[in-house]
Amino acid sequence: MQYTGLTIAVDFDGTCVTHEYPYIGQDVGAVPVLRELVEQGHRLILYTMRSGKLEKEALGWFKQHEIPIYAVNVNPDQKKWTKSPKVHADVYIDDGALGCPLKRSMSTSRPFVDWEKVREWLVAERIL
Repeated sequence: MQYTGLTIAVDFDGTCVTHEYPYIGQDVGAVPVLRELVEQGHRLILYTMRSGKLEKEALGWFKQHEIPIYAVNVNPDQKKWTKSPKVHADVYIDDGALGCPLKRSMSTSRPFVDWEKVREWLVAERIL
């Protein structure tokens, strides 16, 4: 399949699920938007601090929700033009990113990504 979309780096804890590290938190509404991004031809890179068993558990979350991941913590394409360890992506979705829309819940102590607002931005930018 010919790739024609954007490469999007997506954090996990606080972005796809609530912050409950080292456990998998509760879904925060990421699933339908991530599926839609993939259906529109975009590639997702899991961009996470998780490693080893914890990384595999995060990948299991994506598999369980039928969201294909292009790569983890690396963009294989960038090796052709740089040796930099920074993951190259067109868009980064991360609860720690300045300007990323967040929301709070009474059941969690830390804010997490507001996927309704992220989707609105993606639509406004004609990414979705």
